[in-house]
Amino acid sequence: MVVPMPDESQNAAPRAPGSVGVVRMFGVPVRFHFTFWLAVVWLIYMGASGSQSLAGTALYVTGLFLSVLLHEGGHALAARHYGIGTIEIVMLPLGGLARLARQPKPAEEFWVALSGPLVNAVLGAALLGGVYATGGSVALSHWQQAADANIVPRLAVANLTLALFNLIPAFPMDGGRVVRSLLAARRPVDVATRMTSRIGTAIAALMALYGLLSANFLLVFFAFFVYVGALQETMATSQQALMSGATVLEAMITDYRTLNHGDTLREAAALLLATSQQDFPVLSGEQVTGLLSRSALLAAMAEEGPDAFVAGAMERNFARVTPGMDLSEAAPVMAAAGNCALVFHEERLAGMLTAENLSEFLILRKIRAERAGPPASNQSNNGESQDG
Repeated sequence: MVVPMPDESQNAAPRAPGSVGVVRMFGVPVRFHFTFWLAVVWLIYMGASGSQSLAGTALYVTGLFLSVLLHEGGHALAARHYGIGTIEIVMLPLGGLARLARQPKPAEEFWVALSGPLVNAVLGAALLGGVYATGGSVALSHWQQAADANIVPRLAVANLTLALFNLIPAFPMDGGRVVRSLLAARRPVDVATRMTSRIGTAIAALMALYGLLSANFLLVFFAFFVYVGALQETMATSQQALMSGATVLEAMITDYRTLNHGDTLREAAALLLATSQQDFPVLSGEQVTGLLSRSALLAAMAEEGPDAFVAGAMERNFARVTPGMDLSEAAPVMAAAGNCALVFHEERLAGMLTAENLSEFLILRKIRAERAGPPASNQSNNGESQDG
């Protein structure tokens, strides 16, 4: 699976929560969620029975997850071809997740999304060719009675299944992004996303219905997974559409309070209680030296006491944006830094961009767009058509 992030800065995005351990593949950090290791242990424990040894089971499970990892590596290499960085690959119990540095364009998304299933298809075909070349075969009995002797045939079929499974035309599967990219070639991205989400929702409803009727609750869980994926993708794309064409200047706060470099945490706490502001720029003269957030203030109060200085608790590497910066580019910078970015115009503090005021700006922009209705030119054309 692929999760695009609007920001192009890999360093700006935090690592996925709950991930432990790191290796590198194609220069991309690969991290493992702690539940991934639980799934590995569980699969090895459950699979080591009958004709299959513990070592054979471990080899099969390793090969299976390696196939998933190569799938995500395919996404990363295709993205790199288009100049899109991959922040990280996260291995999860249900598969992998490649976090891209920005949203690919429709033509780019088609190949980036398709590259993962193509890797599994090639792997599956190669393993299958190797099985038949050595006089082997693939049979249903291999899954009914797993054994060390049929590890390769099972991995071959598993890769082909993984390729087909990921081509299901629904978010968050790769197939959903392939369909969206094809629709976006002739439609706005938000419209294409809504259409793809409807397809995914219909597939999820059918899967859920069949799962309930057949008492297959794993299928019901997967249907819920697809439904949530469609919902999240629609919301994210709608937000991007609302931000399109807007700049930081339109959404930033210009009425805000600041702290001095020599203020104490007690004074900062008093300002926190007296205002609705959650983040405070810290100044030394006219120069901004840091940003003190509500969470950092509370943590420092608990550890060092109210008489400590804000200079010791503030964040010195705060996010910076400019008034003319596109809002769709500034928003992920702000979010990655802790939901607040300082706006600078020619090295002078001009305002603040926070998650709260951005949300309010988008709500108001949506209301204005809905009340405005269709463009005046369309209404005029309609009127002329009726008159004629």
